[in-house]
Amino acid sequence: MPTPRTPAGLLDAAVRADAARPLVTFYDDTTGERVELSVATFENWVAKTANLLADELAAEPGARVSLLLPAHWQAAVWLSACWAAGTVAVPGGDPASADVVVAGPDALATVVGSGTGPGADVVGLSLRPMAGRLEAAPPGVVDYAAAAPGQPDRFSPYSPPDPHAPALETTSRTLTAAEVAAAAEDAASAWGLSRGDRVLSTSAYDTVDAVLAGLLAPLAAGGGVVLCRGLDPSLLARRVTTEQVTALFGVDPGAEMSLERLSLRW
Repeated sequence: MPTPRTPAGLLDAAVRADAARPLVTFYDDTTGERVELSVATFENWVAKTANLLADELAAEPGARVSLLLPAHWQAAVWLSACWAAGTVAVPGGDPASADVVVAGPDALATVVGSGTGPGADVVGLSLRPMAGRLEAAPPGVVDYAAAAPGQPDRFSPYSPPDPHAPALETTSRTLTAAEVAAAAEDAASAWGLSRGDRVLSTSAYDTVDAVLAGLLAPLAAGGGVVLCRGLDPSLLARRVTTEQVTALFGVDPGAEMSLERLSLRW
């Protein structure tokens, strides 16, 4: 019986198929920041982050990683790094029950003030433009922007992650790595995504559908993601045109969180 696909396998396949294509394009309309990551660049960030997670933080397969991050390209990197290292990504997870806590600036002060589980490591992300460092890292907090760049550009796990082990835990359900990859491929098919499609998402990765729409389904289909934080509604039409967006997720705050295909051909 063939080994089931995993999220890490989806990224590996994308690198082999077309490493130069844009995978994640990030906008922050509160700062004017724009970052575009090709498949190869994204994979490089994932490798560095997975090395940080597995080596410097000594997170073993099965460790629970609480991701307290908004819609951001570094959140996508951390999800993929968790899967590469065989750990469990827990978006919005309780720091008290996590082995590693990864927090953006809005959550970091709360995490430091309230504490974490015994022995848990805390990684702080500034989420500043150009992957800038924290202005002042609290004692005991690993500054991601300082620690990640020096990590190796390639990641080789000590043992291949188990496709049948938990990989993604949300408030509604827990999926294994194989189930996450299968859900990505099923969602790409159900949503009619194919090579070259571009999904614009404003959602943090706090639900399974948000993870699928905002990263994994476009990855599986050979497309890309335009991830927007603090989207200015007046810029939406221009962004759809500029980035050749073919589907939307989470743009209408009053609508059900589902993917909306656009009748556009670029």
